[in-house]
Amino acid sequence: MDDRKFRTAMGKFATGVTVIATEIEGDVHGMTANAFMSVSLDPKLVVISIGEKAKILNKIKESKIFTVNILSADQQELSMIFAGQLKENKEVTLDRLDGKPVLAGAVAQIACEVSAEHVEGDHTLFIGKVTDIHLEDAEPLLFYSGKYRSLTEEKPVTI
Repeated sequence: MDDRKFRTAMGKFATGVTVIATEIEGDVHGMTANAFMSVSLDPKLVVISIGEKAKILNKIKESKIFTVNILSADQQELSMIFAGQLKENKEVTLDRLDGKPVLAGAVAQIACEVSAEHVEGDHTLFIGKVTDIHLEDAEPLLFYSGKYRSLTEEKPVTI
């Protein structure tokens, strides 16, 4: 099977949109990603998948920390900034959670310490031990079939 068919099939899985962030010597680095999932409740673990060509890969390996920022429906521009789709310099508001950089206004901010890393194919999977979480009451930004989407409230069905 060809690469395009595989990518198209993977795009049929609707996901949230995250920005993964880390910090090296006071410099914050981030990347838009949808390859994120929870792994374990006890202990609280998550996994992110970072491509071998991503600039943030070695930064996470060095820092041993990362945050997962699950973007809200009104943060599409932030997703595009961290995906390298917007080249103009935009100011990004950062907060701190457990001393780690997070994006203000994200639906969820998840602070992690790297507990393991596994190279699989052309990606490295980082298992993160969750050290803190902050939640906001907002709708998430979604991605499906190559486009940004948003939730619409399901209407009750009367029978």
